[in-house]
Parts: sequence; C-alpha cells; structure tokens
Amino acid sequence: MADSTTDIHRTIDAVWRIESARLIASLARIVRDVGLAEDLAQDALVIALERWPQTGIPDNPGAWLMATAKHRAIDRVRRNATLERKVEVLGRNIEEQQALAEEEFDRAMESDNFGDDLLRLIFIACHPALSREARVALTLRLLGGLTTGEIARAFLISESTVAQRIVRAKRTLSEARVPFEVPQGAERDQRLSSVLEVIYLVFNEGYSASSGDDWVRPALCEDALRLGRILAALAPEEPEVHGLVALMEIQASRLRARVGPRGQPVLLMDQNRARWDRLLINRGLAALTRAEALGGALGPYALQAAIAACHARALTAEATNWERIAALYDALAELLPSPVVELNRAVAVAMAYGPAAGLELVDALADEPSLQSYPFLPAVRGDLLAKLGRHREASAEFQRAASLTQNARDRELLLERADVSGDPNMRSVGLV
Repeated sequence: MADSTTDIHRTIDAVWRIESARLIASLARIVRDVGLAEDLAQDALVIALERWPQTGIPDNPGAWLMATAKHRAIDRVRRNATLERKVEVLGRNIEEQQALAEEEFDRAMESDNFGDDLLRLIFIACHPALSREARVALTLRLLGGLTTGEIARAFLISESTVAQRIVRAKRTLSEARVPFEVPQGAERDQRLSSVLEVIYLVFNEGYSASSGDDWVRPALCEDALRLGRILAALAPEEPEVHGLVALMEIQASRLRARVGPRGQPVLLMDQNRARWDRLLINRGLAALTRAEALGGALGPYALQAAIAACHARALTAEATNWERIAALYDALAELLPSPVVELNRAVAVAMAYGPAAGLELVDALADEPSLQSYPFLPAVRGDLLAKLGRHREASAEFQRAASLTQNARDRELLLERADVSGDPNMRSVGLV
C-alpha cells in the first residue's frame, strides 16, 4: 500500500508540473490576483494529495483541479473580508458576487483560453516593476511549477530568501494593480524583453553555474527551454522569441559534452562533438530559420543563436568558421554594446586572426569597472598570453581568475590552467 501511495504521489507531482501553470493562469484571469490564484491552485493540490490515493487519478486531472479550485474560490468569496469590501464598493451583495464567480468559472472551464492565459501569466511574472531576482523566482514558481526549496537549491540560496522574493513580488503586483492582460505596443516590446531576459537568466545559470560545486545544472536548462518553447508557441510572430529558443536549443545540445566523467569542465574546443545532441541542434537551427524568415534585422538573441549555429555546424573544432563568428560579434556589439559582448568578440577575433589581435582588444577592457570582478576577463587574457608564449604572465592571470570565481569547478580548472601555463613545456589549451 505504501508503494502504491508513493507512486500516486509521484504521479500527482508530475501532473502538477504539467498542469500548474495553466491552472494558475486561468485562475488569475478570473480572480485578477496572482497570489490568490496560486493559493487556490495549491489548495486544489492539497485536496488531490488527500483524495487521489483513495479514489485514484481522475481521467482529466487538470479539469479536476480546476473544478476543485473553483469551489475553493467560491468558498473564499463567501467568507473573505477583503472580497466583501470589494463587493460593497461595487454595489453588489455576496450572493450576486458568488453567482457571478460561478458563471465566470463555468465559462473558463468550457472555453479553451489556456494559451492566452499562459501568455498573460508570463508577462505578469516578468513584469519590469519586479527586481530581476524576483522575476526569476516568481517565473519558476508559477510557470515552472518548482517549489521554494527547489528554486533555492537551484540558485544556492536559502529558502527564506526565495520565499521573501516571491511574497514581495506578489505584493508588488497587487499594489501596482497590474492588469491581467498582454500589453500592447511599446509596453509589449518592453515587457517582452523582460520575459526573454528572465528565461535566458534561468538557462544561463543552468548552462554555466555561477557558484557551487557543479559546473552545469541541466534541470534549470530544461525549465528555461520549456518556458521558451511555450512562449514561442504563444507568440509565433516574435522573431526574438524564436531567436532565444534557437540559442538555448543549440547550447543545450552540448550539455553532455561539457562535463567529464568526474564532473570536471570540458571546454568547447576540447569537447567530443559526437556527444552533442543532434536533435536539439536541428531544433535550434529550425528555430533560427523561423526567426530569420520573419524578416528584419536579427535581434540580440537571434545573433547569438547564429553564433552558436556556427559551432553546431562545424563537425570538428578546427572546422569552425571563426571569421563568421567574429563578424556576427561585430553586429552584436553594435546592437547591444556591452563589455561582456566586447570580451567575447575579442575571443572570436583571437581565434580568427591570432592571439595578438585578441589581446589588444582584451587589454582595452582592462579598466572597465563592470569587469573588475568578472573572472572571465583574466581567464581570457591568461589564455591569450599563454598562446603568445608569455607563460608567467598567463599563470598570474589564471590565478587571479580563480580567486574571483564562486564556482568550485571553475576554480579547479583555472588553477590547473595556471599550473600548466607556469610550465613552458606544456601546451596551452584554448579557453573558448
């Protein structure tokens, strides 16, 4: 019996991951409050945990959860003092409000507005009124179906910190009276940029963990990819959405090859490309084609996807078209000027035209304030110095980079590079 109950709980967990975002999105449209919508969805989940082990999993779990949430919501209408005050302001009595709520829920369950509801929820969870950290936490909670503990473990922060961010985010949205709708015009463009940023932040933390003992966290990449694919289906005419999906699909294709048997980092030029996932690469290239087909100049994500595609199309590291990559970074630097983009452009220039050309660009960034604690700057400089035979200087740069990183695997790799560079008889291994 215990095993059977455990299996049902696992099934419920899987159902929740699949249905929670759609459930919360539909509820939020009706009750106009993201926090209340999540509470109602969680109430329905608790009831499922109590009942399904005895009754079995219903044929349509999502509809069951929605119906249960409906009844919980109507109960709240009866007893919630805050809603009573809202009713009084509107000049309706409790019975009238209850009848309206029942009608609204019935319409929601009969209609197929899940796509629109999800799109609205994505735009709300990533509202620019929230801090970047709050947007990430709320997105993973509402759309990724992750628990507070799972989010905390993913980003190596305390559960209380995550919980506070989520509570503050809900309060901010409520106090700002953010409408449950997809924005239009210039506001839509601004909000879409925020949505894409949040999804890519989640992906990047999985692809190259900023701290902790693991170099990659594939589960976060999977969450971001799922969100990106949902968004691409909901906003098919947005080229940058397809550009982001293309970028994530292609980068995710390398995950298995990015770590060695002991979890140690394997750099791009040293990866076994036979281990790259060709299905993800093909999906990424198809998404990039869709972005290009929509017309206009490529945006930042599509340009980065085009760079990733150059690597994906090269069957060997030596076959990489670095001149093309350098040109794409030139375009990216014009469109999205930033020190980090310039640093990556320097790497591409070094690979295309020699380490001296790349080092000149890197040295021009030496005094950039935003890069003073960025470990990739001394790491790149160390790699280029090593290739130029300036081994002692290279070793010092790798040691500095190791002192700046918060990731244990990165630190091990950089200290190893420092040791290798300190011996002029050892060959330098490319960082890129």
